[in-house]
Amino acid sequence: MAPPSAIHAHETVDTGASVPTNSHGGPGTATHEPGLTKAQAEKAEVEMPKFPAPKKFEDKYQEREYQKGRLVLAFRIFAKLGFDEGVAGHITLRDPVEPTSFWVNPFGVAWPLLKASDLIRVNAQGKVVDGGPCRLLNAAAYMIHHAVHTARPEINCVAHSHSLYGRAFCSLGRNLDIITQDSCAFYNDIALYSSFKGIVLAEEEGIAIAAALGNKKAALLQNHGLLTCGRSIESTIFWFMSLEKCCHAQLLADAAAGGRGGETVKIDEKDAEYTYQTVGTEGAGWFSARPTFDIMEHESGVDYKW
Repeated sequence: MAPPSAIHAHETVDTGASVPTNSHGGPGTATHEPGLTKAQAEKAEVEMPKFPAPKKFEDKYQEREYQKGRLVLAFRIFAKLGFDEGVAGHITLRDPVEPTSFWVNPFGVAWPLLKASDLIRVNAQGKVVDGGPCRLLNAAAYMIHHAVHTARPEINCVAHSHSLYGRAFCSLGRNLDIITQDSCAFYNDIALYSSFKGIVLAEEEGIAIAAALGNKKAALLQNHGLLTCGRSIESTIFWFMSLEKCCHAQLLADAAAGGRGGETVKIDEKDAEYTYQTVGTEGAGWFSARPTFDIMEHESGVDYKW
C-alpha cells in the first residue's frame, strides 16, 4: 500500500533542484532498495517482508537464563554508547518465572563488566530476593520501574538512562516533533512527563511517571531523561537508542532552522501514521535491535552469560 501523500510513480516534481536524467532526456531511475529484485523495485508498491519472531521457550527457567544474558548485553550496549552516567540509569526485565518481580543491575557495578550472575531480582515490595554478590538496589530504579511494570503487565522491559541528547532535549519541556522517518516510530507513541521533583525516591513519583507514560512505549521525563519500554529487551533498547538520536536530530534541526529564521518541516500526520505501521511496531523494534545485539554478543564472547 502506498503512503497517503504518494504521487504517481512517473510524475516528476519540480522542487527547484536539478532532476537526474537518463540518455533519453527523461527522469533517471534510482538504485533499488537493498534486498529487493529489480522487478520489485520497479513496481509502484512493494510489500514489506514479515519480521521473524523472538525466541520462544516452553521452560520458563530456561527463558529466565536466556533473557538475563540479553539484559547484560543491553547494559553493555548502553555503556558502549555512553548512556552510563556514574551510577545513574537502569534497565529492568520482568522475571518469566515470578512475573511480579524483575531483574535489574546492582547499584554501583560498572555496566561493561556486568555478567548474568551479577544481576539482582527485586520483588514487588522492593526487596532483593535473588542474584549476585552485590545486592545494592538503586531506590529510584525500584520506584520508577516497579510502577511501570505494575501499570503495564504486557511490558517485560523498561529502560531509563541519563543520555546526553535525551537530557538536553528533556530540558525544553516539549514533546518530540515528527520531522524524520525515524521519528515516525514515536508518532502518537511518546509521552511528556512535565514534572521534576528531584531523584525519584517516593512511590507517588513513580506512579505519576507510569500514569504519564500511559499505553505508550516512550516518555520524555522533563529535566531528567528518556524512558522506553517494550515486550522484549531488544525493542526497549532499540527505542531508547532511536529516541536518543531523534532528540539529537531535532536539536540540530531546530538550531539550523532557527538560525535561518525558519522552522523545521513536519511530516504530514497521515504519512507519519502510515510510516509508524512499518517502523514503530513491537516487531520492528525487536528486529531493528538485532544487529546491535549480535555485535555486542560477538564482542563479549560467552562469559557474560554466567
